[in-house]
Amino acid sequence: MRILIVEDDFIGRKVLQRLLLEYGECDVAVDGLEAVKAFDLAWTAGMPYDLLFLDIMMPNMSGHDALKIIREKERSMAVAPGREAKVIMTTALDDVKNVTQAFFQGGASGYLVKPIERQNVVEELQKLGLI
Repeated sequence: MRILIVEDDFIGRKVLQRLLLEYGECDVAVDGLEAVKAFDLAWTAGMPYDLLFLDIMMPNMSGHDALKIIREKERSMAVAPGREAKVIMTTALDDVKNVTQAFFQGGASGYLVKPIERQNVVEELQKLGLI
């Protein structure tokens, strides 16, 4: 499985990398702009990401904005419904507005509130049928 971790906090990136290394190859990006570029490069190389962990609050471009662009790109490439990259939003924000925006406006596959713990990651991966 190919995984992209998008997190502006160094420690947050390291924690997710350690948790996810056993499930696949992990790349990292530090903001939404890098996430979109990495997504494009992966598709161009013929090796798209299966899973993205996308932080919501980041400099330059938020996770919500990056997810919107990624979903638009998938539609423009005619990715079949259900075959899109799985995207788990990660954030310290556990409020209805952000959860609603992530799922219903952005098309997120899952949502984890920080601090991220191994059991929560495993449960999300199982819900998504990735493990």
